[in-house]
Amino acid sequence: MSRTALTFLPRALSAAFRPARVASNHHRVPLRAKTIASSASASSPSNPNPNHEGVTSIAMELKSANKAHGGEVRKYTHASSSTGTDMTFSVYVPPAAALSPVPVIYYLSGLTCTDDNATQKGGAFKACADAGVMMVFPDTSPRGAGVAGEDDAYDLGTGAGFYVDATSAPWSANYKMYSYVTKELPALIEANLPAARGLKSITGHSMGGHGALTIAFKNPTEYAAVSAFAPIVNPSAVPWGKKAFETYLGSAEAGKDHDACELLKKRGAAFPEFADVLVDQGLDDQFLTEQLKPENLEAVAKEVGQKVSVRRHAGFDHSYFFISSFMEDHVKFHAKALASKAQAMADAVDVTADPALLAEFAKTAGKDIECNAAVAWGPKQPLTNEVVIVAPPKAGEVRVKVISNALCHTDIYTLDGHDPEGLFPCILGHEAGAIVESVGPGVTSVKPGDHVIPCYTPQCNAPACIFCASPKTNLCPTIRSTQGAGVMPDGTSRFTAKKDGTVINHFMGCSTFSEYSVIAEISAAKINPRMPLNKACLFGCGVSTGLGAVWNTCKVEAGASVAVFGLGAVGLAVVQAAKMAGAGRIIGVDLNEDKFAIASRLGCTDVVCPNDHEGIPIQSVIVGMTKWGVDYSFDCTGNVEVMRSALECAHRGWGESCVIGVAASGKEIATRPFQLVTGRVWKGTAFGGWKSRSAVPKLVERSLAGELPVDHYVTHAIDAKGGDVAGATNEAIHALHGGDCLRAVVTYHK
Repeated sequence: MSRTALTFLPRALSAAFRPARVASNHHRVPLRAKTIASSASASSPSNPNPNHEGVTSIAMELKSANKAHGGEVRKYTHASSSTGTDMTFSVYVPPAAALSPVPVIYYLSGLTCTDDNATQKGGAFKACADAGVMMVFPDTSPRGAGVAGEDDAYDLGTGAGFYVDATSAPWSANYKMYSYVTKELPALIEANLPAARGLKSITGHSMGGHGALTIAFKNPTEYAAVSAFAPIVNPSAVPWGKKAFETYLGSAEAGKDHDACELLKKRGAAFPEFADVLVDQGLDDQFLTEQLKPENLEAVAKEVGQKVSVRRHAGFDHSYFFISSFMEDHVKFHAKALASKAQAMADAVDVTADPALLAEFAKTAGKDIECNAAVAWGPKQPLTNEVVIVAPPKAGEVRVKVISNALCHTDIYTLDGHDPEGLFPCILGHEAGAIVESVGPGVTSVKPGDHVIPCYTPQCNAPACIFCASPKTNLCPTIRSTQGAGVMPDGTSRFTAKKDGTVINHFMGCSTFSEYSVIAEISAAKINPRMPLNKACLFGCGVSTGLGAVWNTCKVEAGASVAVFGLGAVGLAVVQAAKMAGAGRIIGVDLNEDKFAIASRLGCTDVVCPNDHEGIPIQSVIVGMTKWGVDYSFDCTGNVEVMRSALECAHRGWGESCVIGVAASGKEIATRPFQLVTGRVWKGTAFGGWKSRSAVPKLVERSLAGELPVDHYVTHAIDAKGGDVAGATNEAIHALHGGDCLRAVVTYHK
């Protein structure tokens, strides 16, 4: 379990959680007329994408920002080089974008529309928030270009730019909507907003459906997917398209380069097919037979082998009532395709086991290994560097070469003598990234060279294990008794001190304060080798625990209010998960105000320091801030007084409070029964409820995809120079006690 303790623990009881000064940014969201000229590496209110080095930024003026489903709907204007006019676009930035760049769906609107129509009527925001995708809504035409006749017809000029680059005067000077949508706007988005480079798709309605299809068919490698609502699929053959193409391009014939049906006919064998093209069409659409003609697209697609799924819906017309009814389907369609493309991009990076490393492992397999380890000889004693002998793995065991180890409060908790199961001498450590060196008889799930995270909560998956079979728990008891006794499943240790032969105890089934360790196969979570092990180690305990407490144990929903007590690594993981879940208000509580900046960056809308108010219980302050309390509260301190405060600030009638931190031996929790009678629920979590070998690899994949960043947790990186594992680990312990450390990661091997 994650025995987290705040760095201010000695003061926590004396402070008794006095009420806090509330430093809130909860009501700062609407921004007005703020000019942004952010470089790719800068930090600005526009959340520029730090991954896009070398992208020239363009000044954008933020006209408005409004909260929606945990994210923001923003409207920007900027001077366009494509159109020579000021252009306007709206964008929905989902809550996930606060942590890392997200994929983008471009939505192209139809005749007479602006960016406002779809943002106000399209109903996309909740689906985008749930899927973790951004949606961009460009305007349909230049505004104020001053072209004669541009305002005379609803289906031309400012009423309909048709997403082409005009070649005929006087339109050719300004009507460059194809270049704007395909080049200028994506570059602008990627330079100034948290948009994942190379991960975009496109959809649209009516004229915008025409634009989406033709843009995707002309640039098939640029877009992960394409869909459309009631699109004009064959515009060079229908009145709307003929008029537009004759005006902008000189002839309907020239418009065939912007015609989905014609583009498919000319596709050729080299055209990369989309897995599917989703089209929704209302059967009561007044433009169905004369202008839209979806059957034309179906016929050509069948000829060339491009899958197109046209869904026809009785009772629906051409309006936004129709679009909003099926918008969620389209967002999910695009999100799935974008996720597949992200995985394909990741798979394109070939990472294989180092042949030299495998040769090294072949020499040591089946033999004792001598290596350096940090040994704890007794409680409250500094770790000492010792040469230890690590025996080969026995049946069902795995020997691993530990690359990096993150220091967790649990290790300090045991070293300080607070753990009733703490046995000495022992090798502590349980939050590591490692490589399999050799395996014992019967091991099939991992092999030498595999990258693994040792997990203190095992997962045996045996048919007879009711715990592994149940979705209600992750507490597999298969090796619990021997793990608690400091030995391997057969009742013996794999560690001895070289200097005198002393048998050294294991710790939490991991013992990763050693250059080599032996763990049970059922404790080894095999992960993608593309994940650097100095980051992968974070998923071995604290970060996973905080994330799972929110997503698994409490299942925090969008719009919920949350209070997090203790803003260490576990507490910040709770904040991060709550933000990603779309929580509407997140209150962070800590005595160390230095942690407030990162807490706010990760999602806290309010931060509370108990030292700023005397005599009022902190739970009363939070209830006062929220009227009835928060929907969910989390204790990440291990302090039983704080646990009570967390429960009692939970919402009357339905509030849930989750205990994450583990208290010192002998401590008990207390509250008045009335707190529970009036609807509050007190619960706890171990490793966030994750079934380790199944879940940890998936968390790593989400991190690799950019959805779940963890770099911000590593505040101290330390090398065990010359094999001095103990010296480096003692340095990490000192850092952890310093108050400005979230995770200190010690690297043993490069």
